[in-house]
Amino acid sequence: MAAVQRLLRAAASGGAVTAAARRRMGSLAAEQAPSAAPAPKGFPFAAEERMRRRSAAERNVQWVFLGCPGVGKGTYASRLSRLLGVPHIATGDLVRDELASTGPLAAQLAEIVNQGKLVSDEIIINLLSKRLKKGEDQGESGFILDGFPRTVKQAEILDGVTDIDMVVNLKLREDVLVEKCLGRRICSQCGKNFNVACIDAKGENGLPAIYMEPLLPPNNCMSKMITRADDTEEVVRNRLRIYNDMSQPVEGFYREQGKLLEFDLPGGIPESWPKLLHVLNLEDQEELKLAAA
Repeated sequence: MAAVQRLLRAAASGGAVTAAARRRMGSLAAEQAPSAAPAPKGFPFAAEERMRRRSAAERNVQWVFLGCPGVGKGTYASRLSRLLGVPHIATGDLVRDELASTGPLAAQLAEIVNQGKLVSDEIIINLLSKRLKKGEDQGESGFILDGFPRTVKQAEILDGVTDIDMVVNLKLREDVLVEKCLGRRICSQCGKNFNVACIDAKGENGLPAIYMEPLLPPNNCMSKMITRADDTEEVVRNRLRIYNDMSQPVEGFYREQGKLLEFDLPGGIPESWPKLLHVLNLEDQEELKLAAA
């Protein structure tokens, strides 16, 4: 129980990251004193509004989660955010919030998303900068970014305003990704996400066998399931193709910095979550897993 109490205190106070997580950060990249480099042109922070750089010892983790659309970045990033007591900032959520608003970007974003295109750097940076500034004003410590950066330009901009400790790149075979995306459903009433696909992909051509159970909705949500407009096979495959073309330079950018951690998902959450905790050195006690379940 001591481990759980430590995690709860950290979550409540925005306290320091667990020692295990800090050890993992240190093993991927040496901690360096923060520089006072100016923010790159294009990031809409005035100098006095920019996030104050703090060393890793003074703040919580600042991680990035990469991976193809539908791989599960949000699922694992949100679990880790609860475990470590840091905000989970998903650019997909920022886009969806803007779509649901009456803001000036809503109509433009709706057209982009429905066509399966990727949102431009300018729009994403605008939305993310507002969220980071809000968190800074509220005294948040650390973050886990989900879905950003997608390009080297975005990564360079991000490096200009804050320090990234580690980048976790989630990977899953493409045929499983497509099936997983096509099985996604949303409850039109409560807004929760589910997945009706039961994936049982055989191991072949050097690819591992993958089994994922469906994440079915409760009875009260069953009749309210809707499919996202962009979850058609044509749109999903096009989105994956675009992402793969763009992701390699970003992976290389962080690999050169010694911050990239590649993680091949071995299956669904029951199989993948314990192994992810293991590679992050966060499996010290079973209570850690239970705290984020």
